[in-house]
Amino acid sequence: MIDLAEDTRSHPLLRLGAQPIALTAAALLLLIAGVTSIAIWRVYTGSAPETDRVVASRQLQARTAQASEQLVEKTKGLEATQQESIDQLQVVQDQLQSVKRLLAFQQADTKRLSEQVTTLNESIDGLRQSFASARATEAETPSVTRRKPARHRVHASARKRSRG
Repeated sequence: MIDLAEDTRSHPLLRLGAQPIALTAAALLLLIAGVTSIAIWRVYTGSAPETDRVVASRQLQARTAQASEQLVEKTKGLEATQQESIDQLQVVQDQLQSVKRLLAFQQADTKRLSEQVTTLNESIDGLRQSFASARATEAETPSVTRRKPARHRVHASARKRSRG
């Protein structure tokens, strides 16, 4: 008997003895019960993770497509706005060039007029000086005039009055 006891200690599978079929059947029943309970839980809650994942991935794809479309639209809008800005900038640059040309023309015209005014002022000063020198020479040299008789003077004054 001692020998048998030692044999059972060394081989634990031998202890199970003749019931491995019963053990396998119990494990199989537990496995079937677990799968059945999961199936009942899914039916009761109405959710299946696979369909939820499919729905979530489709929603994600739809959102991604919508976001892509919005980005394309915004990009097109930005391109149009950028082109308008470029066109407006070109118009402003053209106007600036026109204003610069007009300003240069006006400055040249102003310079020319200023030179003409300077020339006129010099001419006027020259005339004033010549007129002043002419008066000065007239004042220095008394003019020699003959005196007319008194009756000629009276007649000459009367003629001037009748004309005027």
